[in-house]
Amino acid sequence: MSELKVLAEGLRFPEGPVALPDGSIALVEIAAQVVSRIAPDGTRSVIARPGGGPNGLAMGPDGQLYLCNNGGFGWHEEPGLLRPTHQPEDYSGGRIERIDPATGAVTVLYTECDGRPLRGPNDLVFDNQGGLWFTDLGKVRARDRDHGGVYWAAADGSRIVEAAHPIPGGGNGIGLSPDGRTLYVAETETGRLWSWEILGPGELRKNPWPVVHGGTLVCQFPGFRRLDSLAVTAAGNICVATLVSGEITTVSPDGQILHVEKMPEVMPTNICFGGADRRTAYITLSTTGKLVSMPWHEAGLVLNHETA
Repeated sequence: MSELKVLAEGLRFPEGPVALPDGSIALVEIAAQVVSRIAPDGTRSVIARPGGGPNGLAMGPDGQLYLCNNGGFGWHEEPGLLRPTHQPEDYSGGRIERIDPATGAVTVLYTECDGRPLRGPNDLVFDNQGGLWFTDLGKVRARDRDHGGVYWAAADGSRIVEAAHPIPGGGNGIGLSPDGRTLYVAETETGRLWSWEILGPGELRKNPWPVVHGGTLVCQFPGFRRLDSLAVTAAGNICVATLVSGEITTVSPDGQILHVEKMPEVMPTNICFGGADRRTAYITLSTTGKLVSMPWHEAGLVLNHETA
């Protein structure tokens, strides 16, 4: 961690970092209900104010930003620690939104699938066929919670498909293998990383019962660990933001834990890669409100619709 550099602090539960071509980082501040830009010199500006609970963020095929909005959290705050709690009284419903980074205009694309409302869209990744895969974490209340799921949606707002359901512990981080044929999803409460073979837009090859969602278990994380968002490297390894233990854990496609990078807090929530060689990792440290960067030991994958 001696190479860890703080780029910005005082953020209100940052998540969803996206490396932009100009060297800045777009991210969400869930508690502030905004999408922000952090310039290379650390200057913060607001891109858009979607309200609710802006969560996962990605660059789309049209140069627009696409957002998983979870509808909002309740919050617990004490000095040096901000964390989400249950579904709030002003919960505004889950949705997928498109944001114009030039004007801040927000367009709602999806609020439901097959007549069932989206509950807590969390993270997303674009394929190269005009669509995006996204997770729904669900919402947690004092005495019950929703099942999570995995969805595919066309970027133009014309079609949405429930691809895998339920993810009982909540679908969170999501990513694609370098060849685009495998989908990875981190399940938060169980500490499990799952995969599916992609057959087509919105279509996954399913394992039979007793696997309720049809996925293949890639890795069961050891001990008490909860999983958040993830990023895939150029070599195909999966870097998972690991809560409670406060780590970024690199897992191979065959389920071996290859590398563990300790972070200075218990909730590093997301990681993305940038820089000319994709060897700079940008990590959100959410409870303490920081965006940090550090050199990474392998190059990150160039995502669909991102500039290398």
